[in-house]
Amino acid sequence: MTIESILKRKGTDVATIAPEASVKRAADWLRAKNIGALVVTRENTILGLVSEREIVHAFSRHGEEAGSMHVKDIMQHGLTTVSPDESVNRVMKLMTQHRVRHMPVMRDGKLAGIISIGDVVKHRLEDLELETNVLRDVYHAAR
Repeated sequence: MTIESILKRKGTDVATIAPEASVKRAADWLRAKNIGALVVTRENTILGLVSEREIVHAFSRHGEEAGSMHVKDIMQHGLTTVSPDESVNRVMKLMTQHRVRHMPVMRDGKLAGIISIGDVVKHRLEDLELETNVLRDVYHAAR
């Protein structure tokens, strides 16, 4: 299975934020959209990613002043991205290797979606359920 199959189910909408936005604005946007990460962009260029993790670390390090800091000061740089034709297994390995929970999906150099660890786990559980049902049917048919 590929990342494309996950994107077809969940959609390709990606919440973005400007690097000059405040950390407070990013936290408010995450809460309002009920998501865990925002892709930081300037025009059509991806600069990084800011997630709940970076925001928590910023408040832990800087206290209340973190809210007025810029997203660019706390975001993840050097993102690992994936393409829609990548296998779900490969993306699971990349997420584990890079210790990230979100990965932007790029198609022809453009942002085509975002995959979270929750999306991957949900997809994998659905695959396992399907495999179990098929094996159960084969077993019962053979009896």
